[in-house]
Amino acid sequence: MQTSLFMFAYDLVDEGYDQVLETVQHRAGASAVTLACSYHHARDVFPHNPRRKVRFLEGGACFFRPDPGRYAGLRIQPQVSRLTDGEDPLERCLAAAQRRGMAVRAWTTNLHNTALGTRYPDAALQNAFGDPYITCLCPANPDARAYLCALSADLAQRGVQAILLESIGYHGFDHGYHHERTFVPLSPAIRFLLGLCFCEHCCAAMRVGGVDADGLRRFVCHELERVFDGASSTVEHLPVERDVLGELAGGELGGLLAVRCEVVRSLVHDITRAVHAAGPAQSIAMDMSGAALGYATGMPAGPLAHTRAWEDGLDVPAVAAAADGLAVLAYARDPARVQADLAAYRALLPPDRSLTVGVRPMPPDCLSAESFAPKAAVIASVGAASMDVYHYGLMRRQQLDWVGAARHGAPPA
Repeated sequence: MQTSLFMFAYDLVDEGYDQVLETVQHRAGASAVTLACSYHHARDVFPHNPRRKVRFLEGGACFFRPDPGRYAGLRIQPQVSRLTDGEDPLERCLAAAQRRGMAVRAWTTNLHNTALGTRYPDAALQNAFGDPYITCLCPANPDARAYLCALSADLAQRGVQAILLESIGYHGFDHGYHHERTFVPLSPAIRFLLGLCFCEHCCAAMRVGGVDADGLRRFVCHELERVFDGASSTVEHLPVERDVLGELAGGELGGLLAVRCEVVRSLVHDITRAVHAAGPAQSIAMDMSGAALGYATGMPAGPLAHTRAWEDGLDVPAVAAAADGLAVLAYARDPARVQADLAAYRALLPPDRSLTVGVRPMPPDCLSAESFAPKAAVIASVGAASMDVYHYGLMRRQQLDWVGAARHGAPPA
């Protein structure tokens, strides 16, 4: 099993390419790095960064120098980080890694892009009232799809081992902006309805799929407006379960959910085809369900992670089949929960598709080397091709030793 470290270009530029790779190779036992080549807005604390301890990231930026020819004629164009003014961080990382016999994996946050959503609001998700959600591009939008295919092909031609495709599905109402406010009580079911996309391209896909898009939009608007007005709603207290919500509007909402899954599957298929045409890299689709459940506490409860993938429009077996592999996030403190989640994912994967597992050897998931080792063992036991450790710049350096100790079955120095 390969071990890779997630990292930002900032880590390499601030600490030094060779210094960072030396550290992760010898302290964590890593044979690869997973570099964020396009990323969303964030404010992060970097405990061992020598230049800046708190940084606001350049949201929506590409941290490499795009090949202009890949985007010729496309409406959506890449936004390039200022870090590329003096050098190409990806190019330097690839060269430094090659000298050490290490692989480089590209990590992209695709549809979650406030910079591009702000610049191209008609390519963003749109709720039933027509309001754009500028934090996320819509997976059904042809301009967004063309851009993501070009971006992935651009990276594939560089010599990366794989491209991890984060954010390739639909995002809900509560995702992605700062100072998000509502003083109207909104139940989980109402929030789900408020997050559904009714842009022209999603509506067109619904009609092709036999869904009454206009009638469904009117139904959703009616239920939302009842809640906004303080009236009772039969939808308001329903559980966010596919079978339950799918019965709404005479089953039309169930049709929408099926259409969303096909939109996402076809997007992953198109990206994978573009990657294969450009280079030998693998296309790895990421299901974010494990992060949604355990991100804040490391203690996910209730049904297993894969059972909520439909909320983002991911049919796990179909998406895995459309890519070369699936990446999942084991953000859980309990090794038994990690085991159950990963076993369920493995059972859904086609036998020829790889499994990548993201894991955090730091709070809230891990409080010691002893708490990390059992999870690393579980990841190996399910036949994962790669354990991708989150995140070099955000963790304390001694936590790299926890990873190295788990790999070698010995206590950390």
